[in-house]
Amino acid sequence: MTQLSTAQRRIYKAAVRLFAEKGATQLNVSDLAQEAGVARGTIYNNVENMDQLFQQVASQLSKEMHQRVYHSFAAVEDPAERLSIGMRLFIRRTHEEPHWGAFLNRFALGDVSLREMFYSQATTDVLTGLEKGRYRFPQSHLASVISLIACSTLGAMLLVLEGIKTWRDAGSEAAELVLRALGVPEDEAQRLASIELPLLPALD
Repeated sequence: MTQLSTAQRRIYKAAVRLFAEKGATQLNVSDLAQEAGVARGTIYNNVENMDQLFQQVASQLSKEMHQRVYHSFAAVEDPAERLSIGMRLFIRRTHEEPHWGAFLNRFALGDVSLREMFYSQATTDVLTGLEKGRYRFPQSHLASVISLIACSTLGAMLLVLEGIKTWRDAGSEAAELVLRALGVPEDEAQRLASIELPLLPALD
């Protein structure tokens, strides 16, 4: 993944906040500079094309979160446990970084890069779980299963953003319900949905 400079990280973080707040995929230079606390010239020096900024931010955010989640459960072999961890990490991060969560809630299902963040690893793990007999559903339902996982995660994130549920409750309940829907027994689904979460490692 392309490493961002300090100025670029600051600008991208400000862009995420503005995209989330405005619900639009276009920003003007003045608003972005003010939000990032930098001069307009810094924006021009670090943003190649304002018209493409949303896609650049979405792609960077997707790759970053995908890698961090992957590293967080790299040593976990059980696909059901990996699924529980992955979903709940997204929900916990929403509590820790509300603008990040709001950005995903507004745009994740409509943007290819952001959908990939949800779909790529989940698809691999779900197929592995199906092959190992951890899950019970027709493979022809795979696309619907991945959509269920993504929508359940985003829905739980929204509950956290709205203050309706704590991240722990929203995460555990969403993970348990998805695991049960995939055929994991109720008691085991409850256990997997409440195990302690690992840290979300920072990227070098």
